[in-house]
Amino acid sequence: MPYPLIGSSPMELDEWSDLKRYASELKGATIRGLFEEDPGRAERLRCVAGSAVVDFSKNLIDSSVVGTLVRLARRRGLEDAIDAMWSGRVINTTENRSVLHVALRMQNGPALVVAGSDVVAEVNSVLERMSEFATSVRSGGFRGATGRPIATVVNIGIGGSYLGPEMATYALADYATRDIDFRFVSNIDPAAIASVMESCDPETTLFVVASKTFTTLETMTNARVARQWILDRLGDREDVIAHHFCAVSTNLDLVSGFGIDPANTFGFWDFVGGRYSVDSAVGLSLMVAIGPERFRSFLAGFAEIDAHMRSQPLESNVPVLMGLLAVWYRNFWGAQTQAILPYSERLRRLPAYLQQLVMESNGKSVRLDGSGVEYNTGAVIWGEPGTDGQHAFYQLLHQGTTLIPADIVLFAEPVAGPPDQQDLLFANGVAQAAALAFGRSEADLRAAGVAEEVIPHKRMPGNRPSTVLLFPQLTPRTLGSLIALYEHSVFTQGVIWGIDSFDQWGVELGKEMAADLVGPLVGARAPDISGMDSSTAGLVAAYRRLRGRPNS
Repeated sequence: MPYPLIGSSPMELDEWSDLKRYASELKGATIRGLFEEDPGRAERLRCVAGSAVVDFSKNLIDSSVVGTLVRLARRRGLEDAIDAMWSGRVINTTENRSVLHVALRMQNGPALVVAGSDVVAEVNSVLERMSEFATSVRSGGFRGATGRPIATVVNIGIGGSYLGPEMATYALADYATRDIDFRFVSNIDPAAIASVMESCDPETTLFVVASKTFTTLETMTNARVARQWILDRLGDREDVIAHHFCAVSTNLDLVSGFGIDPANTFGFWDFVGGRYSVDSAVGLSLMVAIGPERFRSFLAGFAEIDAHMRSQPLESNVPVLMGLLAVWYRNFWGAQTQAILPYSERLRRLPAYLQQLVMESNGKSVRLDGSGVEYNTGAVIWGEPGTDGQHAFYQLLHQGTTLIPADIVLFAEPVAGPPDQQDLLFANGVAQAAALAFGRSEADLRAAGVAEEVIPHKRMPGNRPSTVLLFPQLTPRTLGSLIALYEHSVFTQGVIWGIDSFDQWGVELGKEMAADLVGPLVGARAPDISGMDSSTAGLVAAYRRLRGRPNS
């Protein structure tokens, strides 16, 4: 079926009705029972994508469910949608744009001509310039205004221009240079930029300002504070800013006006959304951290999953199955959230990163033609690393009243520390998946000699679904693969729901209203509140009073 499906609802399809029936039937079954009835279940529902082994067997599914979900995907035009994205067709229809974050990792691949331009050649040109700059910073060739090498890199951005670089740089800290410290600032809270300035030496600090338009409110507010800090301490000279700032932006006029050398400005494209941009120039601070060669390995991990997504049949296509399971739980089991549980301290920011990827992409209530959806879309994403989460919220996962599907991310080899400790970490992750699925019955508790009055409290009902993603080790390549799995899962969900996963109009209104409120908040005279609702007017008055500004 051709894609995009403008205005059509998946609820009109027979497959949707079949899935409703299967969900009703499975609510009387158990995961334990599904394993007992099908001895080959674990092997049949275990898939491989690149270096990842992905175990879907502990989900509330059977062969009928999987087959019907795949047929639903075909009826919704997923295969054509995959071709459409990779060929550069306009699939972000509300912004009239192609969606080509996949081109960011086509290193030296064949030409991909879109609107008369070879996208792959352009991407590789920027990648080469990034590599030269990152090498210069890492080697000490690029120096501050006083001639000292860079010792601290501060990434200033927000949204994808912050979450991606921060998550990935922390995740790959064991592969990073020890000669440079890396900081990340996004929040407009003045304490955020102040904490950086208090702990950094202006003579050895390099700021990476990441804003495509170079007008993003939060980013540019923090960047101007950092700029003044540098000038106050190193002298208000023409060359100072060029020695301490670089930019990830396409607005060369504003970048140059800021004082940044255009040679140290790296662009990306409208076909790359912020939450899909960590493998673009937005990842410059990451490249400085791990070096150009490892950054290319990072890109290769993405490309490995891209190739899997394009070539693998839907029935064994891992990101497609991940996306279909998200639809299954959201629409047929009423799941409102999904837990992301990485058993890796280095991936502590992965849940926050995936919050943006999933919720900004699929938090939509209208289809591609603007008609309202009659079904649920994008789940709430949350989580923490294991084993910390086990002592925080796993109680609710095991014995709470809400169904919460979980993704458990595991690694076989540690990146640092005692190797034997990895065995314990891995054992915890696998055990939690088993405990969630199979629980502990009253009979088991009685057999273990548990007092009768305590049995109801210790009983674990099980039937809590999880998917286990196992990688050999957390490396630049496997991190790229992990991110790409979720990117394509999100895309799959959006195709099923008939929504535009690549716009984000919902983030704009609050920013516009905030800009309108700044004047009434800071004015020397009492503000005109006649156009405000009574709650907002009261809060403005209270704020002005607390800041010592007149209200009358």
